[in-house]
Amino acid sequence: MTQSRTYSVTVFGIPNCDTVKKSRVWLQEHAIDFVFHDFKKQGLDQHTIEQWLQHLSLDILINRKGTTWRALNDEQKAAASDQERAIALMLNQPSLIKRPVLQISQGQQIQHISVGFSAAQFEGIFKK
Repeated sequence: MTQSRTYSVTVFGIPNCDTVKKSRVWLQEHAIDFVFHDFKKQGLDQHTIEQWLQHLSLDILINRKGTTWRALNDEQKAAASDQERAIALMLNQPSLIKRPVLQISQGQQIQHISVGFSAAQFEGIFKK
């Protein structure tokens, strides 16, 4: 996606996550303006997660490899396959969300959502 002044870039995550750190450094090194949203401190709302789920599946958005997932009981893990209950879990425990979530918007309209970071992935998204 070509960078334009009409687009806003938001990186959602937590600051001490290594993958989030790498994504932020990559954006800075490529002079791409972005806003960082620390979802542990700033929180998330249901509407935001619902918007993401219009572009991503639960399987992509929920981090089933992390320590937060492993700490869930079987009932909570089962709930993660139901969108409404999965949203409640993510709101209650934002660390369940794979990081970073990269959101590119034009006005109120989301143009792109992706999860995770690799240089190749970001180069493809921000090709000029």
